[in-house]
Amino acid sequence: MELLADADRPGGWLLLVDRIRQSYVDLDDPTYLDFEYSQSFADALGLLPQGPLAVTHVGGGACTLARYVAAVRPGSSQIVLEPDAGLVEAVRARLPLPRRSGIRIRTSGGREGVARLHDASADVLVLDAFAGGRVPAELTTAEFLADAARVLRPGGLFLANVADRPGDYTRRLVSTVQAAFAHVTVRADPAVLRGRRYGNIVIAAGAGPLPVAGMVRAAAAAMFPQRVLHGPELAAFAGAAAPLTDARPLRSPAPPEAAWRVEDLP
Repeated sequence: MELLADADRPGGWLLLVDRIRQSYVDLDDPTYLDFEYSQSFADALGLLPQGPLAVTHVGGGACTLARYVAAVRPGSSQIVLEPDAGLVEAVRARLPLPRRSGIRIRTSGGREGVARLHDASADVLVLDAFAGGRVPAELTTAEFLADAARVLRPGGLFLANVADRPGDYTRRLVSTVQAAFAHVTVRADPAVLRGRRYGNIVIAAGAGPLPVAGMVRAAAAAMFPQRVLHGPELAAFAGAAAPLTDARPLRSPAPPEAAWRVEDLP
């Protein structure tokens, strides 16, 4: 784990885990989101009713999204589940959270951490967990997603960030999410959705209807415009892919070394 100060942006820090860009935070402006997928998360959250939110984050990193929520929705209550105690200690020491942020970090794996949460205790559950650049298999199975659905309140939102050159993994994950939630969307760069390159894919899901029109507008208005798949188009994308289960799990594909790892550290 390494923290690199941004020479071009005072207050900016890049967190590397396994030399992969894991998080970017700006201590002076927590509303600044450097990674595209973080902005996708923010766009989805911005379509929810105004006011404080109860948010559970599976995967902590530098708490980029938690800091953002604390800044734009004061009074929010947030739990961050992060199993790496060394990472948690480093973030607390070098990237301290704002006072009275409402953010509580628990040194816990996502699976066991979510299992301890009360029914209907969260407005939003965010899955953004990687180990060695890959999403742990136990966090994408039907059993885990059923538990995630249990934790969400009526009208709650599930958000997930994964990375792939969409193939069997992404299609099976979408099928798994569709089995747990009645309404699902997928947002990504068009080239990623066509399988032409590896990249981030953001899944949004809920038991009730999603603000799809707003999601489509936000994706089209992004600095690098993206697409949102939903309804019949998403059903065609997933096809007959078998859902992921604890008996038949699958980790996300490894990232391409050249594009995703930072090798020229000082």
